[in-house]
Amino acid sequence: MSGPPPPTAGLRGALGSLSARLLLAFLVPTLALFGLTGTAGYTLARASLEEELGQSLSAVAAAAASQVNGERMLTIEPGDDLQGTRTWRNLTRLLSEVQQASGVRRVFVVDVQGRVRADVGGGLPVGVEAPELARDRLELARVFAGERAASQVLFTGSDGRLYKTGYAPVRQADTVVGAVAVEGSAAFFGPLARLSRTFAVATGVALAVLAAVAVLTARGLARPLRRLMDSALRIGRGDLTTPVPPEPTREIGVLARELEVMRGALESRDRQLKLMLAGVAHEVRNPLGGIELFSGLLAEDLRAGSSTEAEGHVARIQREVAYLQRIVEDFLAFAREQPLARAPVEAPALLAGACELLAAEAEARGVKVEVEAAPARLEADGSLLTAALVNLVKNAVQASPQGARVRVTGRAEAARYAIQVHDAGPGIPEAERERIFEPFFTTREKGTGLGLPLARKIARAHGGELELTSTPGDTTFTLKLPLGAAGPG
Repeated sequence: MSGPPPPTAGLRGALGSLSARLLLAFLVPTLALFGLTGTAGYTLARASLEEELGQSLSAVAAAAASQVNGERMLTIEPGDDLQGTRTWRNLTRLLSEVQQASGVRRVFVVDVQGRVRADVGGGLPVGVEAPELARDRLELARVFAGERAASQVLFTGSDGRLYKTGYAPVRQADTVVGAVAVEGSAAFFGPLARLSRTFAVATGVALAVLAAVAVLTARGLARPLRRLMDSALRIGRGDLTTPVPPEPTREIGVLARELEVMRGALESRDRQLKLMLAGVAHEVRNPLGGIELFSGLLAEDLRAGSSTEAEGHVARIQREVAYLQRIVEDFLAFAREQPLARAPVEAPALLAGACELLAAEAEARGVKVEVEAAPARLEADGSLLTAALVNLVKNAVQASPQGARVRVTGRAEAARYAIQVHDAGPGIPEAERERIFEPFFTTREKGTGLGLPLARKIARAHGGELELTSTPGDTTFTLKLPLGAAGPG
């Protein structure tokens, strides 16, 4: 049973269809435009030229009819052409002059019954019904009613060329007694056909050029898209170290940059996750070893009946369990993506509340915590900011020597509120400053290494930043946060 196609096949198929779609997008509208334009142009030109030819032929016929004596024409009878009667010769000479002067193929005269009375260029004998008139019955009806007319359709002569006929009435007094017909060649169809062929060739060349442009454009788009596809597939397979190459095309370049940003974020998150897992494993291993040791000693003391020693071991086990619990809580706090519950927070109350939570620990270490905060209102998650400040103040208290002071200050700077935590401890060596915000990096025996990374994470979640400056005897952590809509109080 076959499964779904692999992503690579789907992506490559999409790139192939891109080329086909671009080809269609180029060729179909062009073909439609050229085809409609050429057909419409040819049709309009042919109709216009046909109408002009018909008017010209009917004008020649009218000129000839004006010179024909209707009464004499009707006296021509069958056989007059064989005998060469004077009336027939005069009429034939008139028609020949018209033929030569106008350059038409044929000029003939018929009566109202359609019988030929004279024919120059056609060779029909007198008295024969002209078969050509059958196709132009409607036009002849108009002519016999006293109007000029031209055949609506072209016909092919014995020479293979197209012809058209113009008609004009022959009158005797006020009565129409016949018609003059003039056949002329539609010579314009030769150049028009050549023009049509030239246009078709030009259309074919244009389509070929556009097809080449479409193919080149498709290839130009497919190459960078294929490179992006390969990069996306590498990332999907877990290769987060190979950078996404930049692309020169603006739109695809934006995609490449965004994909590179995503790759960098995934790589950072992956590295952070590995560090966290390694840190958790390392930190958990130590208290577990202690619990195992003290639980074994506790079992021996209980068998020996030594309650005093047993109580000491229980206390140690409880301390290790509490440490394990703190590791888990810090880990969950750092790893969890918590949405911010923003609300107006008064900065002085925030700083005072965080320092108050550490008052007992500071007093036990003989360290004095001083708070000086300028009034300001923050739009922030108060509980998360309190957790971040507690970590910063706690680190400062633990780093300070007995009798020292930890100063916590807050002041507005432009559109930000800067909270600074100063301590007079030994400072942080320069080699450690690069790593101090890495998860699980700590120099303390019982530190989890998550306090400072968590504080920076909370700061950035609020659109702020956490920075460090440190020299021996003066270490300052600066937490910069955006001011609320109300700004400084």
